[in-house]
Amino acid sequence: MDFPVKVAAPVSQTTACAIIPVFDGGPLPAVTRAFDKASGGLLTALRRSGDIKGDLGHVALLHKVKGTRAKSLLVVGCGPLKRYTRKALRAATLAATSKIAGTAADAINYLSLELPSDCDTAAGATVIVDAARHASYGFSELKSEKQPEIKLKRMGLAASKPEVTDTKRGASLGQAIANGVEIARDLGNRPANVCTPSHIGAVAKEIARQHTKLSTKVLTEKDIERLKMGSFLSVTQGATEPPRLIVMQYHGGKKGAQPIALCGKGVTFDTGGISIKPAPKMDEMKFDMCGAAGVIGTMAAIAEARIELNVVAVVPCCENMPSGTATRPGDVVTSMSGKTIEVLNTDAEGRLILCDALTYAQQEFDPICLLDVATLTGACVVALGQYYTGVFSNDDALRDELVEAGKRAIDGAWPMPADTEYGESLRSNFADFANIGQREGGASVAASFLHRFVDEGRDWAHLDIAGVAWRADANKGATGRPVGLLVDFLMSRVQ
Repeated sequence: MDFPVKVAAPVSQTTACAIIPVFDGGPLPAVTRAFDKASGGLLTALRRSGDIKGDLGHVALLHKVKGTRAKSLLVVGCGPLKRYTRKALRAATLAATSKIAGTAADAINYLSLELPSDCDTAAGATVIVDAARHASYGFSELKSEKQPEIKLKRMGLAASKPEVTDTKRGASLGQAIANGVEIARDLGNRPANVCTPSHIGAVAKEIARQHTKLSTKVLTEKDIERLKMGSFLSVTQGATEPPRLIVMQYHGGKKGAQPIALCGKGVTFDTGGISIKPAPKMDEMKFDMCGAAGVIGTMAAIAEARIELNVVAVVPCCENMPSGTATRPGDVVTSMSGKTIEVLNTDAEGRLILCDALTYAQQEFDPICLLDVATLTGACVVALGQYYTGVFSNDDALRDELVEAGKRAIDGAWPMPADTEYGESLRSNFADFANIGQREGGASVAASFLHRFVDEGRDWAHLDIAGVAWRADANKGATGRPVGLLVDFLMSRVQ
């Protein structure tokens, strides 16, 4: 979808659909008043009759309105003005796009003239573009019958002349984020017999070919063995599908400057191994690589946006399968760091592949800070539901940065405790520590496990996306989170 900037008077612009805002209470917004005046007070009359409402997400489609060159008007509710935030702007754009995506070939969105106080012109354009792209996304590449294509191919963003440059800049960033989110969603939605570790590696290589400052290398099982990643290899031990370690480097900052490192969990299917999961909803374990997908989508987005920062991604990918060669509960494995781990539960596998990825990222790149992203624990889902990413960190400032980035990106994150006390239950009589501990505070116990592989003095954060990476309702599928959060965080580091 294209997002050209439109600066002409609203009622004089030709379009299949003009998207205009209305609030719950108070006068009509200026741009909506212009259409109301041109139509002889039609919008005011419809508002009084209740056909037009300001409730957030309410839409009313009006055809052949006199006095305007738009073939139709879509009046979208933005909620009460005093509660109008970038989150409401996103919700209104989602509702509007969903309403017309299958019927209108083009539209002009006038919400860009009525922005909330918590975002400037560029940020507002980013929100609108990302939301419109999200609402028009569909995944049908594996269906035998061709699905109806989204008809909406162009959504103009209205702007005043002084704001054209900022609007274009925000729209460009929104496109980059949306493209990264779409990569993450596509990878997550593909089934495990398609989206294998090798497939993810091929996608990462193809992304790198599209950007001059981005490179990708894919390490094979023999390479992983040479690196002595015994913890990572213990997870893939029962699978016939070979593992891959994907390493992406983006050189957008000063030569030689320390990068920020991102590690993403890429378990392309998680049966639980010998500690096998129950059958209900096991199909959703194809989404257990959404941490990897999110990190790869982020790398694509920052490369497209050309942010001036050095960033590396280390993405361990494998399957966790039961077989005669699979790791057994009670086995002891040696991680790349040299620390030994007693595997008490083979379904606590994400931390076993991530700990070696964290070690590799630090030894190879000496990052200024280190982030890992993973669908790690059901405990985080219990704690935060499907709304917030859990953020654990050894540095309060880094944790707060990520939480604030989530607010700006409308990709919510919530601070979670990562105190060392949570790791006390990881004691083992047979290894340095075990891979599971107490059930209570399980998300923090898992974070404490990962923290043991972070070098002293290194800033680190763990993002548990188990509740937000996919939806399990009627709209089942990957969400592409936390690409928006990560891109916003990285851009804030540039500034």
